[in-house]
Amino acid sequence: MITLKFYTSDLHLSHKKIIEYENRPFSSVEEMNDHLIENWNRKVKSGDEVYILGDFAFCKGNEAKELLKRLNGQKFLIRGNHDHFVDDKDFDTSLFKWVRHYATTKDGGNPVIMFHYPIAVWDRQHYGSIHLYGHVHANIGNYHPLHLKLKNAYNVGVDVCHFEPKTLAELMA
Repeated sequence: MITLKFYTSDLHLSHKKIIEYENRPFSSVEEMNDHLIENWNRKVKSGDEVYILGDFAFCKGNEAKELLKRLNGQKFLIRGNHDHFVDDKDFDTSLFKWVRHYATTKDGGNPVIMFHYPIAVWDRQHYGSIHLYGHVHANIGNYHPLHLKLKNAYNVGVDVCHFEPKTLAELMA
């Protein structure tokens, strides 16, 4: 069985205000959560790897734990600025293979640098490495100019990725 790698960010599960802030097409948190989970599980199989580049859920540890249990695949977390559930004593960090602030991996021979925030310079950038990030949601223009101008840098946030995890090939297409 072929194992795929997927990338996503800024799901903000259980975050009511994100629907308004990002103009998400959902009438409730429950609808948003169910839609994001359904999209995830439609693409991701049990052995696949999913790298979450921050802001997974906006809730307490117990709720985040139950949300994670509903998702297929092996999950890795790059901490974002809203991932406070990780520090909750009721959260089970073993639901993630690891939790880090920054990480690298290889995907199809490509070095991939993962961080919650877009950065202007990353490891092996001049040798074609790829930077994946989140945090900026669908904001464009002067507010977050980096994500529009840098070669080999891709926003993996659900707000620009049709509310689903993406493979590196999908992101680069």
